[in-house]
Amino acid sequence: MREILGRRRRLLLGRRRSGKRAMLGAALMCATEWQWPVLPGVGIRSGGSRVRGCNCPHPDCVVPGAHPFDPGLLAATTDARMVRWWWENRPDAPIVLATGGTAPCAVSLPATAAAQALTELDRRGIRLGPVVASPTRWSILVAPYSLEVLGELLHSQEWVPSSLRFHGEGGYLVLPPSQTGAGRVSWERAPLPGSAAPWLPDVEAVVHALVEASTGTPDESSRLAY
Repeated sequence: MREILGRRRRLLLGRRRSGKRAMLGAALMCATEWQWPVLPGVGIRSGGSRVRGCNCPHPDCVVPGAHPFDPGLLAATTDARMVRWWWENRPDAPIVLATGGTAPCAVSLPATAAAQALTELDRRGIRLGPVVASPTRWSILVAPYSLEVLGELLHSQEWVPSSLRFHGEGGYLVLPPSQTGAGRVSWERAPLPGSAAPWLPDVEAVVHALVEASTGTPDESSRLAY
């Protein structure tokens, strides 16, 4: 019996170490290979298998674990030494991407609607890049855009789904394989393997396609609802 328990304990420890190495490896890939500025998210408090909440001091945090805190968002970097130091000291910390500038931005929508939207965009032949999925929302990564470009884009639309969110300059996004209070963050569509930074579509193409797909479907029963 002791031998069986010992094997289980060693297996569990091995999985934990593997998971921690995966977080550091993913953070380094983003920062050094793709030149995406990242920083560790605040993370979650847990006891056993039960998630207890966000590590930040706000008891009613609405995005537990899934935001920057200390360090703040301005600390995001592509420096390998800093990234390695962060995740060697906090190996379970979520990976937070500082969006905008030269880094990717994103358009996100509720998970159920997002799954339908991706199917419809595929049917229309719209080329997409990586897509990040959490249990509640999916995020379509897009090329960097400025606040001015986003303002002009939204102004040109007669209607935009209110549940769309835009992660642009000064924003952030949690990347895989992070664990947050809402659950695991994963790639719904992973970047293609290789050292080059993943290809990203323009935000205009994605927003136009999403709006058109949600308003222009002839069959009312298949109309997208955000």
